[in-house]
Amino acid sequence: MEFYGETPDVDLTYSDVFLVPRRSAITSRLDVDLSPGDGTTATLPLVSANMNSVTGARLAATLARRGGLGVLPQDMPLQELDAAIRWVKAQPVEWDTPLVLPPDATVADAARLLPATDGHGIVVAPATGRVDADDILGIVPATRLGTALPDARLGDLARGRAASVDADDIESARHAFDVIVAAEAETVCVLHHGHLVGTLSRRSALRSTLYRPAVDASGRLIVAAAVGINGDVAAKARALAAAGVDVLVVDTAHGHQEGMLRALRTVADLDLGIPIAAGNVVTAEGVHDLVTAGATILKVGVGPGAMCTTRMMTAVGRPQFSAVLETAEAARVMGAHVWADGGVRYPRDVALALAAGAASVMIGSWFAGTIEAPGELQVDEAGRSYKESWGMASTKAVHERFGRLDPYELARKELFAEGISSSRIYLDPLRPGLEDLLDMITSGVRSSFTYAGAATVAEFHDRARVGLQSAAGYEEGKALPVSW
Repeated sequence: MEFYGETPDVDLTYSDVFLVPRRSAITSRLDVDLSPGDGTTATLPLVSANMNSVTGARLAATLARRGGLGVLPQDMPLQELDAAIRWVKAQPVEWDTPLVLPPDATVADAARLLPATDGHGIVVAPATGRVDADDILGIVPATRLGTALPDARLGDLARGRAASVDADDIESARHAFDVIVAAEAETVCVLHHGHLVGTLSRRSALRSTLYRPAVDASGRLIVAAAVGINGDVAAKARALAAAGVDVLVVDTAHGHQEGMLRALRTVADLDLGIPIAAGNVVTAEGVHDLVTAGATILKVGVGPGAMCTTRMMTAVGRPQFSAVLETAEAARVMGAHVWADGGVRYPRDVALALAAGAASVMIGSWFAGTIEAPGELQVDEAGRSYKESWGMASTKAVHERFGRLDPYELARKELFAEGISSSRIYLDPLRPGLEDLLDMITSGVRSSFTYAGAATVAEFHDRARVGLQSAAGYEEGKALPVSW
């Protein structure tokens, strides 16, 4: 990356900079390869944050199916983490994970899992574990949930047999799209040897032509998991590796500390054969010390997250663009990589993080407001759907992390909580699902690459030209509503 003009002598965040177009031989956004090249098998440079309100098994599987990587949070009990990892590994790669509800479930039950939106459906079948073709009563389109009474039974809404295709008969994603259109259906059941193995919609079939799934050596979806720096780190790391985790994230708010270095050495000495990410740091010195201790990927960012109050509480942190720029250069020299963690609110911010040298970008609150994020959908007084989100140093997070402590010790930890304990993250009516956001983000980032004349992430690191802008310049770039 190079600056357009003089190199600034102050730290910058994403809003302070812009990308300058340059001569390009890239003729199509589809000619761009977004694989991060960070030692993982991800094919998209997008990682979901290890926050309780952001990444669960459902979101991790959906993200990996489109090429990204989900990081399960360290606050989950080990038994739940093990189950979540194994669940992700068991999910279909080519098809969507079916959402199955029994016929006596109501519209209200379904609405807590799925809003009334296009491209989604609920398979109605008895809750007996494995679903045979003869068990399927039908598919209720998600849009039907918006017109039916809350107490209506799904079994009554399922109209006849669901359209289905045999997995062995699908030749390609394009062929699958054509089959769905020919069946005059929006969503179909995918069967294998007479058993339900997934669902497929027109939109998901189309996406399969645009994205490459992130899979392990056995062809299963990949997933990461986080561990803290306290307790028996070695035992937890071994257990996660045994469950099949693909990336281990050693995580604490202040990553450049002795406790982190001890934990990193402990994990590295286990020689688990998987990438180790660690953080958070914001300096070249921090990168040097963590890589020396065993990290191969550095999480970069202190204070830029939407749920974080660290900077206002402590004055500690660093504007994110400069933090990524410095740490990415230090990591490159040492053969390591950087994940830019936090502060992205638009696709432009993702592009700028990659321009600064990040291999991937971690996303938190942006993904928290999606169908696939943990937690049930709730509806406010105006009928808008939302999910609850909270910071990982907040009082709510402290309760989840240390709930087993006696009341006195728990109360002591609450005194030092930081961050927002409860915030409503509203689903975007136009992009309610994780994949809808991925479409928007990757479309913008691919275009950024074409403007820079870069076909790969590595080329973008080299060719990106960045300029400084005033606050007015930033505002000028925003689209304004027009009244006619």
